Amino acid sequence: MAEDAGEWIELGEIAALKGVPLRQITIGRTKIALSYRDGAFGAVSGVCNHAGGPLGDGRIDPAGYIVCPWHGWKYHCVTGEGEPGFEADRVPRYELKEESGRLFVSLRAVTTRNKLPHDPHPLSRPLVREAGRVRVLGISTTAMDDGNPRYSTSEALLEVALDHARSALDCDTKLVRIRDLAFRHCEGYYSKSASACTWPCSITQMDANDRMDVVYDAVVFWADAVIVATPIRWGSASSLYFKMIERMNCIQNQITIRDNVLIRNKVASFIVTGGQDNIQAVAGHMMLFFTELGFDVPQFPFIAHSRGWSAEDMERNVAYVRRNPDLRAGARALVERAVEKSRSLLGHAPVTKTERAGRKAHKMEIQEVE
Repeated sequence: MAEDAGEWIELGEIAALKGVPLRQITIGRTKIALSYRDGAFGAVSGVCNHAGGPLGDGRIDPAGYIVCPWHGWKYHCVTGEGEPGFEADRVPRYELKEESGRLFVSLRAVTTRNKLPHDPHPLSRPLVREAGRVRVLGISTTAMDDGNPRYSTSEALLEVALDHARSALDCDTKLVRIRDLAFRHCEGYYSKSASACTWPCSITQMDANDRMDVVYDAVVFWADAVIVATPIRWGSASSLYFKMIERMNCIQNQITIRDNVLIRNKVASFIVTGGQDNIQAVAGHMMLFFTELGFDVPQFPFIAHSRGWSAEDMERNVAYVRRNPDLRAGARALVERAVEKSRSLLGHAPVTKTERAGRKAHKMEIQEVE
């Protein structure tokens, strides 16, 4: 427990403080990352320059840099300077003194905070829908060995829907195959702190090679209507579908912590096919997720096909989908409903404020930077 000793604040017994390499200490509104390394104490601000992460809850690397637990930004545990190449990006340093076996800190920072300028990420641009035709995005989440491609029933019906939107409904269309995009799994920044899950996604900001930005750009900025297609895998949507939506948590999290709704006046529909049943559960989960992001759905928002649990003769399932005119008609009708709903939404004055029932959006107290 810190005690006030005039200009200096007592932090505690030195022998006890040496037992922990790094800790976060809060004194009033000041947060300090107190370290002990190589026989010496260090005290720097406990607030990271990037997103306000708690530096004292991080770790010290072999070179003596505190690694922020949220997104990995680094500051020297004694000087507060950034890692080599980013020395000018620093957090404040505080003076320490030892007296009678006790450690004291002065809250008058010896250095100032300095943030290097960073160009805004392209995905942080304002949400503006450019004038033009209705735009229909298809997202295929089936896995594939492109060197030995197979027939995908879900993707085939998605292509039918997109072709109909383009040729008969006067829409612009785009197809995104998730298997073509190399992107990292969600790394659980939200589980560290709601504020650590950012928009754009923390991974997207840090990793220029992460291609989840293709999905973000298409879904948040480009599309008016989205059709997501998935096979059924052991009673669930595909693993690629889940890998994608876990990374889309940053879209929903903006509603929770910022009251910032990124999805407005957009429509989502779904295509579900598989060799086993469980269609309603898969479609229900997909509808729940996308409506939580802010999407509307048309009446009858999905089409599906399955020959049931006992149908292990998958080659017959493929042949059935290939030759069945009703499934193709269903895909065309699905996109017609989605486009009709989209045109209805776009024809009204845009909604700029939405009150959420139940799980109401709320503001969170974010750590202030001194």
